[in-house]
Amino acid sequence: MRSEFLQALETSKSASQQSGWQPIHLALNDADQAGFMPLYLKDHSMGEYVFDHSWANAYHENGLEYFPKLVTAIPFTPSTGPRIRGIQQLDQTHCMQLFDEVLSVADETQASSWHMLFPQARELELFADPRLLQRSGVQYHWYNHGYNSFDDFLARMNSRKRKMVRKERAEISRQNISVDVLVGAEIDESIWALFYQLYERTYAKRNGTRGYLTRSFFNGISNSMPEQIAMAVASQDGRAIACALYFFDSETLYGRYWGSVAEFSYLHFELCYYRGIEFAIERGLQRYDAGAQGEHKLMRGFEPIETHSLHWIRHPQFRDAIAEFLGREQRAIADHIQQAEALLPFKKAQ
Repeated sequence: MRSEFLQALETSKSASQQSGWQPIHLALNDADQAGFMPLYLKDHSMGEYVFDHSWANAYHENGLEYFPKLVTAIPFTPSTGPRIRGIQQLDQTHCMQLFDEVLSVADETQASSWHMLFPQARELELFADPRLLQRSGVQYHWYNHGYNSFDDFLARMNSRKRKMVRKERAEISRQNISVDVLVGAEIDESIWALFYQLYERTYAKRNGTRGYLTRSFFNGISNSMPEQIAMAVASQDGRAIACALYFFDSETLYGRYWGSVAEFSYLHFELCYYRGIEFAIERGLQRYDAGAQGEHKLMRGFEPIETHSLHWIRHPQFRDAIAEFLGREQRAIADHIQQAEALLPFKKAQ
C-alpha cells in the first residue's frame, strides 16, 4: 500500500489503462486525516489471484457484460493486508462512505461489480453489509514460533520430513551452488538485469507471456523503497544462475518472483522457501507469505490459512447464484484446510 509501490506500478505502465488496470483511486477526508483506497476499472480478470473467470463466462453465456468491473486490490499481489491507508481510527462509517463512492463510480462506468481482494480481518468486519458477498480462499504461510535458527525450526518437524529438508538442502551444496541473500543497495544493476531476464523466462515457460511487470517497475522500486527489498541469488562456479525476490516489513516476509537459467535439483525450494525462512528467523519476522497456491509447501512447514475477498454484484439474479456458489465453495475450503492441517510435518503433541 506504500505510494512508492503503487506509483511504480502506474508510471511503469504495469498497472495502467493500457494494461487493463485503469486507476481511479478514492480519497476520503476525515478531519486532519486523508484516507486512500486503491480502485481500478478493469476489462479482464488477469493478475488478481481471486478467480472469477467462471462468473464472467456465465455472464457471456447469458448475453450480459461482466466487464468492466471495479477492483480494490494491489495489482499482481495476492497478499492479505490493509486496503485503506491514512485513517488511523478506521471505522464502519468511513468504510460505508467509501462503499457509497464505489457504487457511484460503478454507475458512472457501468461496472457490473466491485471486488475487494485480500483485505485484512479488520476491514472485513467494517465492510459488513448485506450487499457484499464474502469469499474464502487458501494460502500456505510459514509462522515463526519463536525459532532461534533454521535447525530450531527443523527440530519441530517429525524425523522423516526433517531428513527430507536436509537432503534437499545438501543437494544444493553437492551441485556446487552457493546462495547469498542481498538487501537493498546490495542488489546491484547486474543482479537486477539478471533477475528481470529470469522473470520473463519464468513467465514464458509458464504461459508464453513476458509477465505482468515491466523492467521500469523494478527499477522504480529498487530506487524508491530498497530498504524493504531482498533478493536471494544463487551462483555456480562464480556465475549467478538464479534469483528470488522478496519484500519485507517489520513483521512479514513476502516471497514473490523467482527464475533460474536452467533446471537445478531443489533450487526452487532453497531460494523460495528455505532461504526465506532463514531470513525471517534472522530478522525476527513473524510470518512468511510465499505467494499463492503450492500445496507442496505443506510438507515444508507452511501452514494453511484462509484468505478472503468481498464482492458486490449489480445483477440481482447473478448475485443470488454467486452467493449460492460461494456457500458451497466455503464448505469445500473449510474441508481442505482441515485435511491440509493433517499433512503438516510437525511432531504431534503428546
